[in-house]
This record gives sequence, C-alpha cells and structure tokens, in this order.
Amino acid sequence: MRRFLTVLLFAAIGPGAQAQRLDPGDYIYPIRDVARLYAANFGEMRPAHFHAGVDIKTDGAEGKPLVAVADGYVSRVSLTAGGYGRAVYLTLRNGTTAVYGHLQRFRDDIEEHVRQERTARRANSVNLWFGPEAWPVKQGDVIGFSGNSGSSMGPHLHFEIRDTPTQRLYNIVREGVIRPEDNLPPRIMRLHYVEVDTLQGVPVRSRMESYAVVREAEGRYRLTREEPVGVGRKGYFVAEVTDRRNGVHNTFGIWRITASVDGVPYFEYRMDGFTHDLSRCCDAVSCYPLQLDSRNEAIRLARLAGSPDCFYPTMEEHGVVRTDEGQLRRIRIEAEDDCGNRSALEFTVRGRSESFRAEADTAAVAIYPDRTSLVQVGREARASIPEGALYEPIFVKPERREAPQADSGVVVLSPAYRFLNPDTPLRHPAAVTIRTRVPRPLQLQTVLAVRNRKGRLSSIGGSYANGAVTATTYATGDLAVVADTLPPSIRPLFAEGADLSKSESLRFRVADNFSGIASWTLRIDGEWVPCDRFPMKGTLVHFFGNPAQRRKHEVQLSVRDGCGNTAHFKGIFYR
Repeated sequence: MRRFLTVLLFAAIGPGAQAQRLDPGDYIYPIRDVARLYAANFGEMRPAHFHAGVDIKTDGAEGKPLVAVADGYVSRVSLTAGGYGRAVYLTLRNGTTAVYGHLQRFRDDIEEHVRQERTARRANSVNLWFGPEAWPVKQGDVIGFSGNSGSSMGPHLHFEIRDTPTQRLYNIVREGVIRPEDNLPPRIMRLHYVEVDTLQGVPVRSRMESYAVVREAEGRYRLTREEPVGVGRKGYFVAEVTDRRNGVHNTFGIWRITASVDGVPYFEYRMDGFTHDLSRCCDAVSCYPLQLDSRNEAIRLARLAGSPDCFYPTMEEHGVVRTDEGQLRRIRIEAEDDCGNRSALEFTVRGRSESFRAEADTAAVAIYPDRTSLVQVGREARASIPEGALYEPIFVKPERREAPQADSGVVVLSPAYRFLNPDTPLRHPAAVTIRTRVPRPLQLQTVLAVRNRKGRLSSIGGSYANGAVTATTYATGDLAVVADTLPPSIRPLFAEGADLSKSESLRFRVADNFSGIASWTLRIDGEWVPCDRFPMKGTLVHFFGNPAQRRKHEVQLSVRDGCGNTAHFKGIFYR
C-alpha cells in the first residue's frame, strides 16, 4: 500500500511561512507522449507577476494526455478566456494541490458536466468546485488533454504544485518533482550601478551607470573594462541575468543570486516559492522599469523597504554597499539556476572622491507606504494611494499635461494627469478620479486610459457618474478620460449557408479597437450555447456536442466591448 505524507504546518501560516518539502517519489510526470522539454520555469519575472509554475512543451501539438500525478480527487475546474483557460485542480492525498493549465479539453465525463453547467448558468466562463466523492482519481488516471487555451502563446502545459492549506506554490524543479536535463550555467549579461541618498526619509537615486560583461569561460565572467569601477559612498548593483537549458532555444529565469564584498556575503535572492498575494512583488525584486525593457531578468541586488524579506535569506544593510574615498573592494556576484548550475562575475570597485547628493525639489511632495496618500491636481483630478501600495517612500509632482493623441474611434475628453511617475510600480491599486465634462451621448462609453510606454492609449476601465470618471488601477503615468465609440468587429470563419456537417466547431474572428472584448452571447436556432474565446488567436469557438443532422440552422452572435459598444451577427449554416 502506498504511503502518504502528512502535511505539517508551522504555527504561524503567513506569506513567508515555509511549507514542508516535497517527496519526489510521491509524483509521476503530469503528461504523456512528450519530449520533456520546457518553455518556462518557476518564478520567472513576468509583467507584474512571478510565473507560478513550469511550462512543459508539447512538441507543438495539442491533445497530449494529462494524468493525475498522485492519488486524490478533482476539486476544481475552471474555464476562462484568459489566464489558464481550461484548468484542472487536483487535491492530492499527500497534502498538496496539482494544477494543470491551458487544456484543450477535460476528459469526457468532466467536459460534459462543464458543458451542462455552462448551459444551465448561461455562462461562457465557469469556476466549479467539487468534494472528494465527485471525481476521485488514481495516480496515472487521464484527467484531460493538453492545449492552448487562455493566455497562451502556443501549445503547452502549465503545471504547478501548491501546499493545499496555504496555497503556497512550490518550486517543483528545486524540489525534484520535475527534473529537466540541464548542465548549462546561467549567463550574466550586464552590470549596473546606482548611488543612493535620502531626503526626508525618501530614497533618491543617481542616474544608472552600466558596464559591459564578457564571458571568460563557461560559468566565469568579467567586466570588459580593466580598471576598477568608480563607486560612491553608498550604492547598489543590478545584474541582468538569464539561463538556458539543453535541447531548447528559449531562455529561463534564475533560481538564486548572491553577492559578497571582500569575501563576506551581503545579499541573497532565492526563488523557492511564494503565495499568490506576493506575486506582484516581482516589480520590487527586479529593477523596475529596467525589467520592462530587458530580455533578461534585471535583479536589484538590494531590498526595497516594502519587498518581502522571505525572498532574501541573506541581507546586510538592505544590499547597499558602502565605500570610502579611495577604498578598493572586491565584489563577487554569483547566479545559480534551479538545476544547480552556477556562474560568477568578479570585479573591483574604488571609492570616488565625490558622491551623489540628492537635491531638494520644492515642487515635490513626499508620500509614504505606511499611510494612505491623496495626490491631487487642483480640484479636477485626484488619486488615492492606499497604505501598503508603495514599495518605498517616494517624491511625487502631480501635474496636468497636454491631452494625449488617440486612434480613430476614441474621443479624448480631458487633459492627461500624472499623479505618479510611470516608473513607479504599485503593489495595490490606486483609486483615480478625474472630473471633466462629458457629452450625454458618450457618458456610457467613457473610461480612463493610460498612455503606455509606446505612447499609445490603453483602457484601464472605470465609469462616469456625477461629472467625474473613477477607476481603480495599477497604472501609473499619464491618465486621461476617453470615450470608445466603435463596436467590436465580427467575421465568421465560414461562408453563409456553409455545410458544416464534417466540422467539429463554429468559429468567428473578433476584435476590438480599444477597450477589449468584455462579453459575448451565441445562439443557435434561438437557444443559448456555450462559446469559448481564444484571445491570443482573436477567435470565438463553439464546439458542436451533438451529431450532424444535415439541417438548416440560424446563428446569432452578439459581442460587447469594455465600454458597452455591441456588435451583432446573423447567419445560416447547415449541419
């Protein structure tokens, strides 16, 4: 009889609490008939989140059998347009939960149950929970088939294991559950240095200095410059790093990075696991916004005050290196991947005669993470920054700016307002209100928009009432009031009157110019039927669940965007 482990919890369960170690012998591989190559690893830095699992390549194909990695039961299935798309959650008898994302379809009995629930609820997206008696599984049972649903750029399986009571995510490669072939050390791509000073308790940084790096041998790096790096009295380093694995061309995130000064460890970042409430903190672990523009992981070898200490087993003086004028110090930075391969960069620094000193700006106001701050521009615009939203104290200079340019179909109704610098990440969203006059015909289509890094406007939602538009958003930078006046577009991927007797699905191409697809309703012969959205492909798909009867059918599709504009399609097909 197979032994099952009992989960032992620490007395205080919190974001930094450690779940028990996994026993790799408890699990089998989650997918059959694949080469066991990988597209992404655990903890990679993504926009506003750490990657929560391991992405397993499926050889460019869909339909690979997914199996229960251990005994347990199907405790949840979800179907959404974005995120994991079709996903299965198994609660396992050893105290962990296995998650499978981006499925093509569930196994037949579960798929039929989901179809019935969607139809009964008239809901294209569902999130269904089950007890142990509904769908028990034995290790090796097929639970579904791999696909490309949700926010997926290509066929693959997203797989993760969580501690069931705390939902803390495990680094399953470090735990030995997944064992990639990998003898390639990380690559150290570039080094940066920033000096630090403070005003009113607010960190102020110098302009970033950058240094080219060259590989001397596998796993050993040096700076291209021969002379010592000139540094100020106080500062820290940023390392751009990446990793590779055997058999694939894509890159991966690193597991651990350490730094020492004159042989004494002073910094360590390590990605062993996290709870979902800490996922957005990747913006603090990385050097934001350098991370946004880098193809590598830009890791700050210092800790912001609001960055969780559970990511930093070793930390001296928040990672700030102090160097006196003329003092020589030896720095060693070491990067390690989740398979134990290591690379190191060593160099010397020398203290400069002059250090960076912050200059006071009388127009700037300090705001702090330990309190809610109200940032205003006159009486017409304000942003409420909640307690805990900032990772560190900052200076702000709220201002009114010129109205942004917009594409056809988008009407700009206010100047732009800047409450926070666009380089400021938020852990919690701010509540933004902008007062402006909106013509009555546009009021239902009015939202807030942010000017993105490419200068284009992106909708951040919100609603108009009592002469103002209000939205809750993580977006920083230039915000403005706009109205979206164009409905989505619908193009059927079948000819009018087509014979679809041999087709498994009914497909449409849909798109929207600005606020995005918000909802859709498909009816065949007047009856509501479920319809899946594949946002990365721009399609809506209804999968036929019944045999062809070779008769005429009327189809009606309505698609609504985020501002309430609605498009309609009517057509005929035979099946």
